[in-house]
Amino acid sequence: MIDKNFCMSSYFAFRYIERDDTDFFAGLHHRNIKPAKEKIKVTTADDIDAAIAKNFSTLHGKKLGLMLSGGMDSAILASYMRGADAYTFRFLDGTFQSDELKRAEYYAETYGLKLHYVDINWQKIEPYIDPVLKNKCAPVHSIEPQLLVAAEQAKADGVEMLIVGESSDLIFGGMDKLLAQDWSFDDFAKRYTFTEPADVLENPVDVSYLFERYRQGDKINFLQFMDDVFSIESSSSYLNAFETAGINYFDPYANLEMSEPLDLHRVRNGEPKYLIRDLFAKKYPDFPVPDKVPMPRPVDFYFADWKGPTRHEFKRDLDMKKFTGNQKWQIYCLERFLNLFEPEA
Repeated sequence: MIDKNFCMSSYFAFRYIERDDTDFFAGLHHRNIKPAKEKIKVTTADDIDAAIAKNFSTLHGKKLGLMLSGGMDSAILASYMRGADAYTFRFLDGTFQSDELKRAEYYAETYGLKLHYVDINWQKIEPYIDPVLKNKCAPVHSIEPQLLVAAEQAKADGVEMLIVGESSDLIFGGMDKLLAQDWSFDDFAKRYTFTEPADVLENPVDVSYLFERYRQGDKINFLQFMDDVFSIESSSSYLNAFETAGINYFDPYANLEMSEPLDLHRVRNGEPKYLIRDLFAKKYPDFPVPDKVPMPRPVDFYFADWKGPTRHEFKRDLDMKKFTGNQKWQIYCLERFLNLFEPEA
């Protein structure tokens, strides 16, 4: 089914095309990656340790590389990868997250990893945008072109499989801002929507049906929504970038599941990802547990002076000052995607 207006609205609201059977254009078909069905249940930090070790035991014989940030998830994975290559993003234009770089260096030194910086700026990632757009057959997340940069660098070093820890946040309660309260239906829908389609598109489509699936009176089952919706968006982004590069990847957290309900009280009182925090402390007993660190993607810097879209699908004279860097990326990326596959005269 071809429905460009729906696809544009879904991308703005959820950062992916929610319907598997609906595409922008004939001959293009996007793919959504569903979470693993078979899960290993874990109750304690030691359970997680054992499960990750088991996952790594299946990878013998492959030359591995690690996407290493300054956060807990990849730092823990470093402990199973002595002697491997590790790749850390470094923003070239300024001192972006210099503390994170120091933590990554510490993790690599602790477990004997060979650390490589993946230097990024707009000039570096811009040529990698079209390849991920073409492979996905849809607009992409802002991390995808820079992940492709890292993957190409790792391939040149002989790495056969990149290890990532992107699922940990969702599984173990790391998305503390979305877990901060028992949301009303309307408040959660407003909070989760990345960019409101009606704010930017001439012909927006109502995609609120996706939230309605999780409605519970005037409340919403936000935990199930995140498990079902965010997991697809995130996993599809990583798969697309690495698939475009022609390199395998593996997330040792992806097939884990907490055997007991998430303790929201702990998450909301300063202990997001409390089981992961416990495991990090075991792996790095002499180093303070870091705060959550998102993957650096300096979109605010890239689009600080961008004037906005010009295609007919977008509202005229948008005030770009009203949008965040991530929202500007979405607008820019959608326009670039449309120009790539349906150029305007």
